[in-house]
Amino acid sequence: MKKFLFDCGTRDVTASTGILVLRVLVASMMLFGHGLPKLRGYSASRDLFPVPDFFPLSLMSPQVSLIATIAAEFGAALLIILGLATRPAAFLLGFTMVVAVFEIKQGAPWFVSPPAVYDAKELGLMYLIPMIALILSGAGLFSLDSLLYKESKRRRW
Repeated sequence: MKKFLFDCGTRDVTASTGILVLRVLVASMMLFGHGLPKLRGYSASRDLFPVPDFFPLSLMSPQVSLIATIAAEFGAALLIILGLATRPAAFLLGFTMVVAVFEIKQGAPWFVSPPAVYDAKELGLMYLIPMIALILSGAGLFSLDSLLYKESKRRRW
């Protein structure tokens, strides 16, 4: 279980530097651009927040849906920045983006085409793609995951 949650993936310095930049920049944009505003505006939007239409998520109330979204966009983004349980956090944030793109914005166009359309699936997909990369690669050497999970054998890849 510890390996599943905290395996940092590669310990190569160059690759880990790139992963660090990806983690910090993308998760910071999510945290400050989406998670924090939702957290601050919880009371204003708790009764109006959309609920997905598919089972079992359709059983949630708007308040629970908002709390789950805040947990992903704020909590998981913070874990990704720290590099703590990065793969599960990236999965949670990626799943949230899948729900946003394919359920909440299902009628929206794929791409933003200014000035007419500003609400599109493109932004959710642009957050989903780095989450897939983090799920596959892990957090890298410069993360709390690498401190928590020390390998007995050195990887060759």
